[in-house]
Amino acid sequence: MTENHNIFLQHAAPHIAALTPYVPGKPVSELERELGISESIKLASNENPLGCGERARQAYSGAAAELGRYPDGGGFALRAAIAEHHGVDALQVTIGNGSNDVLDLVARTFLHPGKASVFSQYAFAVYPIATQAVGATARIAPAKDYGHDLEALASLIGADTGVVWIANPNNPTGTWLAAQALRDFLAALPAHCICVVDEAYFEYVDEPDYPDASRWLADFPNLIVTRTFAKVHGLAALRVGYGLSHPDVAELMNRVRHPFNVNAPAQACAIAALGDREHVARSVAHNREEMARVTRGLERLGLRWIPSVGNFVSVDLGRPAAAVDQALLRAGVICRQVGNYGMPSHLRITIGLADENERLLDALAQVLAA
Repeated sequence: MTENHNIFLQHAAPHIAALTPYVPGKPVSELERELGISESIKLASNENPLGCGERARQAYSGAAAELGRYPDGGGFALRAAIAEHHGVDALQVTIGNGSNDVLDLVARTFLHPGKASVFSQYAFAVYPIATQAVGATARIAPAKDYGHDLEALASLIGADTGVVWIANPNNPTGTWLAAQALRDFLAALPAHCICVVDEAYFEYVDEPDYPDASRWLADFPNLIVTRTFAKVHGLAALRVGYGLSHPDVAELMNRVRHPFNVNAPAQACAIAALGDREHVARSVAHNREEMARVTRGLERLGLRWIPSVGNFVSVDLGRPAAAVDQALLRAGVICRQVGNYGMPSHLRITIGLADENERLLDALAQVLAA
């Protein structure tokens, strides 16, 4: 049933009725079912192509014996492991069903009708959704070279601003902010305004001036840093992430956090993944090598892309990306259109395995030459 024919639309809250939901990447099973093809590859959702590490796999198997039990609703062991990993108190940790859940908790805690949130053009699509879902107002700062313009963001902050969202690095552009610039922005932020620094792709970044914002928590009580286990740790299927903040901020978010929001296998696997530095190192090395393969291939095709420090790259096709994307789907290659971000000529490509990346480049060359 389409929205225009939804008989309950008139009864929904106005800000919900007007909401456009998040559209996830197309699953391989759906594409193969729709087109009757097989052996498709998915390079659409910024997943780790190596999957999770062996420690997490073993933890998942071990958790199977207790599937009849509810998980620890407070996530005591997981919060303790995260706290130790970051050198903070467990009272500063909020766990979520993916870091998206934590972003939603931020919105439900600090935004409401009459409040506003501020984020950048081309920023992660969940920020406007979370803002609108609670009836708050979104203010969008123009981007600079597809990245966050901190001066433009600051100019939109007022007495009614509840939250500023900053993705570092940003999805879908892969752009990033340097340490001093971000710290100066936080230092100038009004005390009443929460700043979320979303570091979902933190582990992939290899830049000397890239900051770990979690080290600044003691300096900025209004700072929330979010991380996820879905990317470099390869636990996307289990949906587990977390936020780090001042204990008073975490206490407020935990008031609205759903009971048992992180399931038991996810908690066990996340704890194991935190200690698996070898798997993280392998994943980062693989991404570095394969990012170079993909960008060399894009250069051979005469294409331009946004320099990225994540595990994905957004390429400018120089033409509407929708038709190219459809042709790639027919070739069994799933990428991600980003027209919903106001980038209609770009296609976001997740860095995959070597053979997947070669297949992508071959398919893209054929589509562009047709």
